[in-house]
Formats: sequence, structure tokens, C-alpha cells
Amino acid sequence: MNAMFYGCSSLKELNLNNFNSNNVRHTGGMFYGCSSLKELNLNNFNTNNVTYMAYMFGECSSLKELNIDNFNTNKVTDMKVMFYECSSLIELNINNFNTNNITDMNGMFYKCSSLNELNLNNFNTNNVTHMDCMFFG
Repeated sequence: MNAMFYGCSSLKELNLNNFNSNNVRHTGGMFYGCSSLKELNLNNFNTNNVTYMAYMFGECSSLKELNIDNFNTNKVTDMKVMFYECSSLIELNINNFNTNNITDMNGMFYKCSSLNELNLNNFNTNNVTHMDCMFFG
């Protein structure tokens, strides 16, 4: 599903509740550039086999909240610029993220300038080799 909705800049809402994503391994750039996206329903989105989430929500600058509580990140190794320039994002709960296998977090929260709170207590960064600009802006 890499870049599946890439550049859909006029898309305002999207409900993926009926998507069967059981075998998906790559979601990189899936919503990248969806700058008008205000509502995104990923409640039933299965990420059990995903290894690559880089750029997934990059430039989703109209998203104010994003519910990804159900994301299983046990196999993910790359989350670089995952929330890049999500400048309207106020809330983001990533407490359930398993980051044990992550090696790249470059720019993960780059220019997420509206985030009020971000709890990273459960983040394990032992294997991370790249964190450049992770919280820039």
C-alpha cells in the first residue's frame, strides 16, 4: 500500500474500516500529501505484518487528530518522517507503539507544531541509528 493515496490533496475524509490489510507489509507514504484530509478512520486497519511506515502521514497538514491506538508496530523497522508536517495535529496517542525494532526515526514529528503533548515513555530506542530532526519545529 506504499503511496496508495499519495498526493490526494483534495481528499477530505477517508474511511478504511472495510479494508482487508492483513497481509500488508509496507504503508510508506500511504497518505503523504493528503493536505486537506481532516478525517481518517483506521480503526480496523491491521498493521500486524507491516515493517515499513515511513512517510505514512507526511504532509497531512489538516489532520487535527489521528486515532492509531490499534496499530501493531512489533515488526516495523522504519518510521522516518511518519508524521512529517502534520502541523494541525493536536493529539496523538502512540503509547501502544512497540519501537523495539525501529532503526530510523528521522524527522518523525518534524513540524508537528500544534502537538500539545506527546508521551514517549514506552519508546525503546536501543536499535535506533537515525533520529535527525525528529522533533524539529
